[in-house]
Amino acid sequence: MIISFLGSLPLGTLNIAAMQIGIQESIQHAILFSLGSLLVEMLYVRLSLVGIDWVRKQAKLMNIMEWITLAIIVALAAGSFIAAVKGNAGAKNVLLNNHINRFLLGIFMCAINPVQIPFWFGWSTVLFSKNILQPKPGQYNSYIVGIGLGTLSGNCVFIFGGKWMVQRIANSEQYLNWIIGAIFAITALIQLIKMLRHKDGVSKFHETKSE
Repeated sequence: MIISFLGSLPLGTLNIAAMQIGIQESIQHAILFSLGSLLVEMLYVRLSLVGIDWVRKQAKLMNIMEWITLAIIVALAAGSFIAAVKGNAGAKNVLLNNHINRFLLGIFMCAINPVQIPFWFGWSTVLFSKNILQPKPGQYNSYIVGIGLGTLSGNCVFIFGGKWMVQRIANSEQYLNWIIGAIFAITALIQLIKMLRHKDGVSKFHETKSE
């Protein structure tokens, strides 16, 4: 839970999207979005624990998913900037301006982001080597539940923190789309550089495999 909580705090696509939903829609929708994303993360971790050999063979699929994720981040950035230019404080970027159930949207946005797999494979390997985590069904289940609780807690920092800031800073929502667009744009640029330099999560995953 601690690892998952701390890993959810750096700015990223999912926690910023959850914050934006919480500010522009409702806390309930933001929580549903977070529950959908953490459900997929938990499934990915379970897969990495019991089927890691199969996962390692899906290099092409994971690379494709990384490029799709990058495209979505760019679309989120562009959508936020377009909404900001319109000058409407309540305007949302195109990927959030829809009637898709927020739980399902969270599932989709997390499912196409493969970064959780190398992240948790790395941590699981460390925990196995330290004999903190053992290959037992009971420990796997409690480990995964802790991951889910940590991710939800980390997202709640953004959801409730963003709402709190908007309510207390005058005209803050007017500039919200500019700020969120800038965050997504920077995230996309960093991700692209990492992918081109082979320093992204998937590349690190295969480096771990070769070792």
